Amino acid sequence: MPEHDPEPQPEPTPAQPASPFPAGFFDRGDASPDSAFYVQDRFVTHIDDRAIAAVGDLYAELGLRGRVLDVMSSWISHFHEAPAELIVLGMNERELAANRQATGQVVHDLNENPALPFADASFDAVTCCVSVDYLTNPLAVFREVRRVLVPGGVFVCTFSNRCFPTKAIRGWLMTNDEQHLQIVSMYFTLSSEPGARWTTPVTQLRTPRDFVGDPLYAVYATAAA
Repeated sequence: MPEHDPEPQPEPTPAQPASPFPAGFFDRGDASPDSAFYVQDRFVTHIDDRAIAAVGDLYAELGLRGRVLDVMSSWISHFHEAPAELIVLGMNERELAANRQATGQVVHDLNENPALPFADASFDAVTCCVSVDYLTNPLAVFREVRRVLVPGGVFVCTFSNRCFPTKAIRGWLMTNDEQHLQIVSMYFTLSSEPGARWTTPVTQLRTPRDFVGDPLYAVYATAAA
């Protein structure tokens, strides 16, 4: 019988790097749209006064002054002294409008759409206070934050041990405070890309270890030039 050339075989697909996060890590107990959950006004503080002061101390220490974006924000942003321009982005229009330090407000659901509605290199700093545990696609959000930061701009994530458990991701609920520092550090590391990198993240406990009250943790990194 005549010989036939073998049919061309498809090129092998490059192996995808294994995710460090197990299946279900970013699931939540309440999978309903966040817009429904946050339609209710919550004019409360989610950490105690000492932890709030620790947030402001960190912002002052890092010199967050110029044009700042506060993501997943609310009616208070915890700066001791407001920066020159503060844009607050969050879910509840009335809460954002009540933020006395803000110069502008944007209603936007980062879990529905991680893309930030701002141009490249628009901000000198970005903050996220007690909300990083609710992100279901954090790497996409961190890449967007890196995009809107100027080179040398800093992204500061602060959190405590409080949350809305039905809206926090399962991976957060199943890990402890020290592991939370590692998780947020991984978000920075894994969202770094060629030409859009983060510096090595800094992890800190900002309240004393023997402190009686809400602990305040911070993870922050700088947009590498």
